[in-house]
Amino acid sequence: MDASTITTALVTGANKGIGRAVAEGLAGRGMTVFIGARDPDLGAKAAASLRTAGHDARAVVLDVTDPASAGAAAREVASSAGRLDVLVNNAGVSGGALHPPDEADLDVVRRVFDTNLFGVIRVTNAMLPLLRESPAARIVNVSSGTASMTHMTDPGHYFRDLPGSAAYPASKAALNMLTIQYAKRLRAARILVNAAAPGACATDFTAEFTRATGRTITRTAEQGAAIAIRLATLDDDGPTGGFFDDDGPVPW
Repeated sequence: MDASTITTALVTGANKGIGRAVAEGLAGRGMTVFIGARDPDLGAKAAASLRTAGHDARAVVLDVTDPASAGAAAREVASSAGRLDVLVNNAGVSGGALHPPDEADLDVVRRVFDTNLFGVIRVTNAMLPLLRESPAARIVNVSSGTASMTHMTDPGHYFRDLPGSAAYPASKAALNMLTIQYAKRLRAARILVNAAAPGACATDFTAEFTRATGRTITRTAEQGAAIAIRLATLDDDGPTGGFFDDDGPVPW
């Protein structure tokens, strides 16, 4: 089975930023794309914008922290499309300011993990019956280069000098391990599961990173979306259980 059989996708957190760019990229490849968004108005606006550009985009209300919302979204996709070929777990939060481990507000850290890790479990498990109906299902978990323990401890990498945080990078490192576990579990079903590192892009999401590091970000959301789109459209002989950026595998 090749990528031409992949026709239906759901992208979480798709009303703006990298998620919207992923949705637009998949729609541009002829897919029906469900725009997952917590805010129904923002989701509808994003879907309408893609339809204006000639794409088949449909808004679906989806709060990844709410099991009932994930279940309702799955029922909506099932009613509309009958199956799901691609799930891109893009929705994520930073938690705002950096969270040094010795000063971390555990309530905030829990909220970050609830979206970035537990939300992926909620949505993936809700969508799995639909993914199992696909002849070539793909799951892409949008991770972060900051999840790489190799980069974080490499004296030659600028991540080594970033302030320590108990929230965002830790949640994404956990997401990487979860990606491996789903890949192991779903290998027999021939569902490919991978993690993508989109790189820091000039979106609302990276404003805090810019303030904390003083680094100027010029990478666009479209550039960041490219690796997720590539992993979402892998042929059957593509990898599973991996962590990738534009240049290939990212060291764990």
